Amino acid sequence: MWHHSMIERANEDGTVVFRNGKVISADVIIHCTGYKYYFPFLADVIKDGIVTVDDNRIHPLYKHVFSPAVSPGLSFVGIPQKLLPFPLSEYQSRWIAGCLSNRIELPSEEEMMEDIKAFYSELESSGKPKRHTHYMSDSFYEYMDFLAAQCGCPGHGKMEKGNGLCNL
Repeated sequence: MWHHSMIERANEDGTVVFRNGKVISADVIIHCTGYKYYFPFLADVIKDGIVTVDDNRIHPLYKHVFSPAVSPGLSFVGIPQKLLPFPLSEYQSRWIAGCLSNRIELPSEEEMMEDIKAFYSELESSGKPKRHTHYMSDSFYEYMDFLAAQCGCPGHGKMEKGNGLCNL
């Protein structure tokens, strides 16, 4: 496995041409984009300012999931970083499904925006840069408990620090 610059094109014969002009023969290409949020399929929503991406902060997102202006119609799964992605995605998906089916009620748009503003203020006062808005390593277990409680999971998920298991 080798790290290369951006690909210019991949040819049918298996050769890959990079932007720097280098050409190699490849069996497999793994394209790693990192954690830069980019949503070309949401161009109209971004153009209208309903959701923005600024310095890797997706704004505004209530609890890293819902866009207050159009919730629950527009929601995101898997945005938080520095955590266990599979249980996170499951709980976020359960929460979204509950909201879409009207089993779970979200706060008003105004309440969600106030929560987001308070969260941003907390990040700023702790000195965390905007690009780390969705880093959850310090608050993963609390966040998972919040999601479990929203979904009505027994025992609110009872995430046990260190084992990554959740008792549903």
